[in-house]
Amino acid sequence: MRFDEKRKGSGGIRPLRLKLMALIKRAEGRLYLAPLVGFLLLFLGFPALLNLLYSVSTVSFETLRSPRISGLGNYVTVLTEAAFWQSVWFSFRFGIITAISECLLGLFLAIFLKPLLSARPVLMAPLMLPLMVAPAMVGLMYRLVLHEFAGPVPYYLFEWFGDSPAFLDYQNAFRTLVVVEVLQWTPFAFLLFYVAYIAIPEDVREAAALDGATGLQRLWRIELPLMLPTLTVAFFIRFIDGFRVFDNVYALTGSGAGGSTTSLSIYIYQAFFKEGAIGKAVAASVVLFITSLLVLYGLNWLGARRKK
Repeated sequence: MRFDEKRKGSGGIRPLRLKLMALIKRAEGRLYLAPLVGFLLLFLGFPALLNLLYSVSTVSFETLRSPRISGLGNYVTVLTEAAFWQSVWFSFRFGIITAISECLLGLFLAIFLKPLLSARPVLMAPLMLPLMVAPAMVGLMYRLVLHEFAGPVPYYLFEWFGDSPAFLDYQNAFRTLVVVEVLQWTPFAFLLFYVAYIAIPEDVREAAALDGATGLQRLWRIELPLMLPTLTVAFFIRFIDGFRVFDNVYALTGSGAGGSTTSLSIYIYQAFFKEGAIGKAVAASVVLFITSLLVLYGLNWLGARRKK
């Protein structure tokens, strides 16, 4: 009897010990994460809370330390201002068009250049050069190249064809900005798609070929579905980046062109630095942040739905 009781007692202690060890391991993992979480709360959480406070306050550069709560007046001002919705419309169009263009061009280059890059990987380096240049520098470079009076491109177009469009006026500025953005960031989409494309097992392609599938059928029914997660991620990354664009637009047009190139980020910049309307600028930045957050949530939702 005593031996059986000891066995029963030890049997009860063992699961308890395992549970205790599991709790210790879980706590150990959280302790490892604690410094990172503390860093994020200190350097991101505090400014975020301060911005939320400013967004519902009447505040200026003189009253930054003692803002006066005024409710949702700043949000009402922003959401009822025509210039805000014009900047939102510009940012949305710019983000959608550039993201689609970059993804299509990047996908085409990934498929078309795969045989060449497989034989000569060194050629990948020059394709990545546009990513190495700061967007502001790219904008300034194209501003000089496309300048109506001093730029070489308008000059030679006029010499050869007798006429040259004003690339940076209110009629053509949007198209010019889209082309410049696509030229710089297509290599990013290309790199993602190329890695996803070469990761597809060759035996999958060979099996499809043995079944009589043509190259176009393999691409449409096998390769593209396998690359769909990468395509989705690349599109949303480029859309968010295009939606909050600042560097290229400001360097190329300075939000000029009759105000037709004022992105949401430039609208926030003008409200903060030129108008001194800190509460209004912060409220607009909160709207921008929430929009980006919703896009990321949509991306996660699509990923979870695809897994199901």
